[in-house]
Amino acid sequence: MTKLFVLAGLAVLLVSGTATAATMSSGRPSAVLTKKQCKTVWNAAVPDGRYLDRANAAPFIVNFKLADGPDQDGRISKREFKKACKKGLVKYPFR
Repeated sequence: MTKLFVLAGLAVLLVSGTATAATMSSGRPSAVLTKKQCKTVWNAAVPDGRYLDRANAAPFIVNFKLADGPDQDGRISKREFKKACKKGLVKYPFR
């Protein structure tokens, strides 16, 4: 039941985030997240725990290009995500 609510919330975020997708590449860093907040966002953004693809990143990432790291492979690994959290590149959409 909890997974259903998380997935429904994620769907709402994804739909509402598409409007900001066009401006994502020029986004400025925001507040740095705590480790707990970062983990919460990662679990919501990447339920399978593998990678956050560009297509699904708009609700969570301020600037995809900066968060993607030096490999620029079009997807954000957990390691890249943690670094992005420390740089203020990850949004906390659960307020």
